[in-house]
Amino acid sequence: MYRSHNCGELNASHINAEVTLAGWVQKSRDKGFMNWIDLRDRYGITQLIFDEGRTEKTVFELAKTLGREFVIQVKGTVIEREAKNKNIPTGEIELLVTELNILNAALTPPFTIEDDTDGGEDIRMKYRYLDIRRNPVKNSLLFRHKVAMEVRKYLSDLDFCEVETPYLIKSTPEGARDFVVPSRMNAGQFYALPQSPQTFKQLLMVGGMDKYFQIVKCFRDEDLRADRQPEFTQIDCEMAFVEQEDILNVFEGLTRHLLKEIKGIEVDKFPRMTYEHAMKTYGNDKPDIRFGMEFGELNEVAKNKHFPVFNIAELVVGIAVPGGGSYTRKEIDALIDWVKRPQVGASGMVYVKCNEDGSYKSSVDKFYDQDDLSNWAKTTGATAGDMIYILSGPADKTRSQLSALRMELATRLGLRNPADFAPLWVVDFPLLEFDEESGRYHAMHHPFTSPKPEDIHLLETNPGKVRANAYDMVLNGNEIGGGSIRIHDKATQQLMFKYLGFTEEEAKVQFGFLMDAFQFGAPPHGGLAFGLDRLVAILGGQETIRDFIAFPKNNSGRDVMIDAPSVIDESQLKELHIRLN
Repeated sequence: MYRSHNCGELNASHINAEVTLAGWVQKSRDKGFMNWIDLRDRYGITQLIFDEGRTEKTVFELAKTLGREFVIQVKGTVIEREAKNKNIPTGEIELLVTELNILNAALTPPFTIEDDTDGGEDIRMKYRYLDIRRNPVKNSLLFRHKVAMEVRKYLSDLDFCEVETPYLIKSTPEGARDFVVPSRMNAGQFYALPQSPQTFKQLLMVGGMDKYFQIVKCFRDEDLRADRQPEFTQIDCEMAFVEQEDILNVFEGLTRHLLKEIKGIEVDKFPRMTYEHAMKTYGNDKPDIRFGMEFGELNEVAKNKHFPVFNIAELVVGIAVPGGGSYTRKEIDALIDWVKRPQVGASGMVYVKCNEDGSYKSSVDKFYDQDDLSNWAKTTGATAGDMIYILSGPADKTRSQLSALRMELATRLGLRNPADFAPLWVVDFPLLEFDEESGRYHAMHHPFTSPKPEDIHLLETNPGKVRANAYDMVLNGNEIGGGSIRIHDKATQQLMFKYLGFTEEEAKVQFGFLMDAFQFGAPPHGGLAFGLDRLVAILGGQETIRDFIAFPKNNSGRDVMIDAPSVIDESQLKELHIRLN
């Protein structure tokens, strides 16, 4: 037995007990006649004491050879500490060591294994197994485990069944590039790694499983951001004999359960917002509603007033920034430069200061009088002491730019408190979106999303106006889950493929197995998938997902720890019938 207790559980009740501990050397303080060592494991830290007057000489001398991150085993007696440390659970005691065994020596680590480390991200990614020893990463992984366990408990209690689906599947178009895997036994043919288990969970409904879930790895070969990884984890769910309301209720319940059990927060029924309202009011389909700054559309009060920039714009829209009237000209100019960055792409920005005396000062005073600016304030909800920022241009592009500015201002003003949680449902998404590059419509979600029955007739005349039976759950400005009611009959699915530009033959090649299954009594069904990585990060109060993944990739999709991806041997390529060009 390497240990009788862990390094986080000893306290005053154990004084005079003989115990055995094992772990890593965190640090040592050698005073010559006395040596203190902090011993660390996953559970905490226990202070060891080696006393020249009370410790056997060979043990005392051996302790002086210990370096940081040595793996050791010790036996000794728990005694009361003279200088107590109230910051740790074991701070009232220490272990007077009688036996010391070095289980493994260690090189000096390339960065300190401390909460506030001196290691940069690149070096910590290379030595991720050392980074995991640090409390911030270790605790993030334990937090993820706790969330996953609560998810499994909640869904299992509702009679959901966890079913594994394959990783080696057929390549199908789902919006991102597939990772492909060559088949040695089938020369010239390839598997794909699943972007999601979408078709399999639908087939499980055809198979009568009724309520399915899976915490599953998914793969997308796409450009990366801080909140994206090439392999990510979904809480994937599907239900048969349900309508949209059934699904929203179940997974609103799951989210409410997680907020209560993980964060101790009670949340009332989640608000619901249509996609159209979200875009017009917040400029995106995942609005952060922890704060205001809702959009005010100014076309009626700002156009046809001798200001050509606004007159030729499709949309003039602004937001009121609380307390922004105190911004200096330098601060305003910096924000104008911020929206002009290529990442945002605005050509400029108009501002209006709402002075405390009820007057207005604007960058376009020569074109607009005080009554005009007062109407702008009413439209945006601005009051004395606020600032109004206005952008103009093509409607969709301008809303996106103002949305980016809204989020940036909220961050600067401290309005995005990670300890506050504001979930909502966004519903009634468009079924299709037009892609200028390809000149045709694409599914906004995926090809199996059911249109609203009352909108199906618009497929012939106005496809862009057809609404989907689709929904997203949004939490603090992040989409944490999305799903839809699925098409469950062959005729409607064929119609959908037609409007997505698939020929009958192409649809059969790509999805013939699903179409065949629909002919054998497919029930009405629908589902939802949560992004576990993102959900855990938000619940943990973080913006990025990387620290909640044990072995993440960097922004280039590389695992710098194991140096992957890497070249493979020529003989392997030959065996797989692959020649590199």
